[in-house]
Amino acid sequence: MERDKSDSENAERREWNRRYAVKDFVWTVEANRFLVAETADLRPGRALDLAAGEARNAVWLAERGWAVRAIDFSDVAIEKARRLAAARNVADKVAFEVADLRSYEPEAGRFELVLMMYLHLPWADLVPVLARAARAVAPGGTFLLVAHDSANLKRGHGGPQRPDVLYTADLVVEALGRELAIEKAGTVERPVETDDGIRVAIDCLVRARRP
Repeated sequence: MERDKSDSENAERREWNRRYAVKDFVWTVEANRFLVAETADLRPGRALDLAAGEARNAVWLAERGWAVRAIDFSDVAIEKARRLAAARNVADKVAFEVADLRSYEPEAGRFELVLMMYLHLPWADLVPVLARAARAVAPGGTFLLVAHDSANLKRGHGGPQRPDVLYTADLVVEALGRELAIEKAGTVERPVETDDGIRVAIDCLVRARRP
């Protein structure tokens, strides 16, 4: 059974590595618009970027004085992230780690910002990840999640086409439990440039704070 699980994880990692193994960055190297807006009033401290990908958000935070730990499942993505951090002169401010978030255990109460951007897992796998992320937020710290909302499946552009990996704000709030005070929870619209013009994606955004 343990071997079957390992084989499955290796296959997943190979698939993500294949997606990231392109010459250019899969996503833009600019920070997510909602991260920029939602952290504008935060004092830099320690940040944890879960599912960091090629680290566009981690690097942006580091450029603004945050000490960032960036975690991703794909070693290819992390290698590209290291190159981006070096190119932007913040390699000393971002600690990178390859890890599976389904088993990764961040230190409780350590980070002034815990970030989860577009991590899409089946809900049964995601709930414990969310609970551990909530526990990692330091007193006075912020949790920020942005991901494709379930409404995007029929009314928005792009994103996963599997209902079981899409979000609703209510489900996220429930999974976070009572440890954090919810500041925002709902849907936001994100314009996407396509060959056919601007399309709109519908995202779930949850921001919470530990008292």
